[in-house]
Amino acid sequence: MNVATPIPESPVVGHTSVGHTVCPHDCPSACALDVDLTADGRIGRVRGSSDNSYTAGVICAKVARYTERIYHPGRLMVPQRRMGAKGEGLWQEISWEAALDEIADAFVKAEAKHGSEAVWPYFYAGTMGQVQRDSIERLRHAKKYSGFMGTICTNMAWTGYVMGTGALRGPDPREIAKSDCVVIWGTNAVSTQVNVMTHAIKARKQRGAKIVVIDIYDNPTMKQADVKLVLRPGTDAALACAVMHVAFRDGYADRAYMAKYADDPAGLEAHLKSRTPEWASAITGLTVEEIEGFARLVGTTAKSFFRLGYGFSRQRNGTAAMHAALSIATVLGSWQHEGGGAFHNNGEIYRFNKAELMGTAYKDPDIRMLDQSQIGRVLTGDAEALRHRGPVTALLIQNTNPMNIAPEQRLVREGFLRDDLFTAVHEQFMTDTAKVADIVLPATMFLEHDDLYRGGGHQHILLGPKLVEPPATVRTNLFVIEELAKRLGVDGFAGFGMDERTHIDRILTASGWGSYDALKADKWIDAQPDFDTAHYINGFGYPDGKFRFSPDWVNGPSPDRTPDSVGPLGPHAQLPRFPDHVDVIETADAEHPFRLATSPSRSFLNSSFAETKSSVEKEGRPDVMIDPTDAARLGIVDGDIVTLGNSRGKIRLHARLVAGAKPGVLIAEGLWPNDAHLDGEGVNVLTGADPVAPFGGAAVHDNKVWLRREVA
Repeated sequence: MNVATPIPESPVVGHTSVGHTVCPHDCPSACALDVDLTADGRIGRVRGSSDNSYTAGVICAKVARYTERIYHPGRLMVPQRRMGAKGEGLWQEISWEAALDEIADAFVKAEAKHGSEAVWPYFYAGTMGQVQRDSIERLRHAKKYSGFMGTICTNMAWTGYVMGTGALRGPDPREIAKSDCVVIWGTNAVSTQVNVMTHAIKARKQRGAKIVVIDIYDNPTMKQADVKLVLRPGTDAALACAVMHVAFRDGYADRAYMAKYADDPAGLEAHLKSRTPEWASAITGLTVEEIEGFARLVGTTAKSFFRLGYGFSRQRNGTAAMHAALSIATVLGSWQHEGGGAFHNNGEIYRFNKAELMGTAYKDPDIRMLDQSQIGRVLTGDAEALRHRGPVTALLIQNTNPMNIAPEQRLVREGFLRDDLFTAVHEQFMTDTAKVADIVLPATMFLEHDDLYRGGGHQHILLGPKLVEPPATVRTNLFVIEELAKRLGVDGFAGFGMDERTHIDRILTASGWGSYDALKADKWIDAQPDFDTAHYINGFGYPDGKFRFSPDWVNGPSPDRTPDSVGPLGPHAQLPRFPDHVDVIETADAEHPFRLATSPSRSFLNSSFAETKSSVEKEGRPDVMIDPTDAARLGIVDGDIVTLGNSRGKIRLHARLVAGAKPGVLIAEGLWPNDAHLDGEGVNVLTGADPVAPFGGAAVHDNKVWLRREVA
């Protein structure tokens, strides 16, 4: 526990006070925040808490400008009913009672006609608060509505990491500051996880540490690097294999460590004999000298910290790529040292018991599980996506915006526009998904309700208390779930009938983390395991304590394992026995000579913040980054309108000529609202929803496309 100032019950009347809370947005940083509270009950300045050892006083610029979002004139304020055709934009204001009655009535009718699985509660990480995000699962299980496989973010990265370590945890991420070489791989941390850079820069300033950045283009994080490795999309595993080849070849491999802690180092070494820097150079586009130099740097630096990001979850071979990059730390024995090892996510350390919150006691294993990433296929009647059962005819959507962020957008739109589909959306703004709903409900923001958080990218359990009153006509996620439960006759089930603070208290108590009151007094709990546990000194997470160079891709551990009723997905038989480049990506071909990545931008977070004026001004407009040599060959100049296309569709964007990616690679940053694009369709028209091996996922950075200049 930390020593912290208490959280006030409410803003102090008569002068400005400071409240303490947590950023709720979909980011591993889960930043601890200090928020100025004014005498009239509004928020003022928002900043990172300097008392929190991970946040360390730093937050991203978009959250620092949160007053712009919470007091936005376009914020949804009252429930609305669609009046015209879907997407036409004609609405009638209605009461909360009427809105909730209509939603419940639609669900009852859907169930009566097609069974309970016709209703699909659909949500994700628009808030990372445990109560406001996950209470929808309690309603799902109580009513036996269709299950939800959350595949759009973590599956490949988490699976690849845990297949190696046997556990979703790693070294204290604050140890980055104690490293002599920080390898930031597969994450644009300056734009998306700013606190990683806080600790990396500290290591550079205090220890002279080298910062290595590995990514597919010259992004803001790359500009902070001492060593820049720009590789072709989907080729990370080839680089990792070559680095390990050099480690074995040149004596950097810690054979004694591997003999104690790894399953088959001899088999790995034999496998890597042919994975030379020359071999990897041809695949990655890096020079042999770049590969050799990187291998030598980490091979001769005991305290090398590999910070592995979510970019691995955006490629069809991402599971194998994460595992390969992770394996370098085991070959080198980096885990033995403070400031060394490999870290991705600390999800396992919290041990939250959310059975009551989520209603798992009445979960029915026979209810079908539908894939979040395949919502377009589900809503257009794809038999396999529907698990060969009946249609989905009613949706309740919280904390996500599938009409913008889901792949195969033309199918998604077609599905949402079905006349027989009823959609209720609980949102803060009129998003692309809200625009095609039948009922839209206004939602609170994080400063207006209580919730409990945990940091995937660090080690803190944090309380996010209500700091200001919401608008009188706006309601929490929990309120909506509770009110629907009453109307649907399941409010007597265990877990219903409690407020946020009671849920938080019961989760903490059941999980052995104390109580709401104790957390309220302390603001957060440092849950970081001891050094030996975090660094696997007592053995890795498998029963034999061995790291798996050769994992069982189908039967091995994964937090994202598909249920037995679904089984392994994608081309799992092609996953390699040992770390290797797996060519299951959408490789360029004669018809589609370019590879497109839909990378995150600095001022948006998924589809959030795309409504705020300052974020839009900083991002400018939707565009596509093109290498100048490719542009010259095609007669494209900066600012031209170009068309990108593949078998899924085509979109038009403005060209932005940027040196820094490999020729043949296109980058479209940020998820702009669909209507910000020239033809009203966003970049996810071009992304695919085919399941990724072995347990699904959305490979949204893995697309082959053609590119043409628009002729006036």
